[in-house]
Amino acid sequence: MKRVIKMSKAWIAAFTFGIVLTGCGGSSDSTDASAGAGSLGSDTGASVGESILPEAKRAAVLSWSAPRSRANNQDIELYELEKYIISYGQDAESLNREVIVPGEGGVDMAHKISGLGAGTWYFSISVEDTDGLRSAPSITVEKTFES
Repeated sequence: MKRVIKMSKAWIAAFTFGIVLTGCGGSSDSTDASAGAGSLGSDTGASVGESILPEAKRAAVLSWSAPRSRANNQDIELYELEKYIISYGQDAESLNREVIVPGEGGVDMAHKISGLGAGTWYFSISVEDTDGLRSAPSITVEKTFES
């Protein structure tokens, strides 16, 4: 039986306000947000940058903040966060690709996904703790690349 971490409204807000997409080039890697890989927060919930780049350089940088509590308002410590699961794809109803980001990156996290083709890409993030409890996915954000 799979157990699920239910996200509290505060936790959903952290993802809502924490996921930011920006366009950039390079390869897929995981970095700490404080290293300049992305920016955090947005009054609108998510920011999507646009860029006209060849496919090899099309990338999206997602950045977010770690949750501070569970749905039942119990505190959750950083060491309890095993991994983040970024789901993405070109169909908002079927995010058919995944990237696993280790949870040891700290409070502010970022990850770059490269090699994206032209069109609209959709992204969502969930977190899994050291007991295997997985949160519901965040809101879905999108980024469009021109051909």
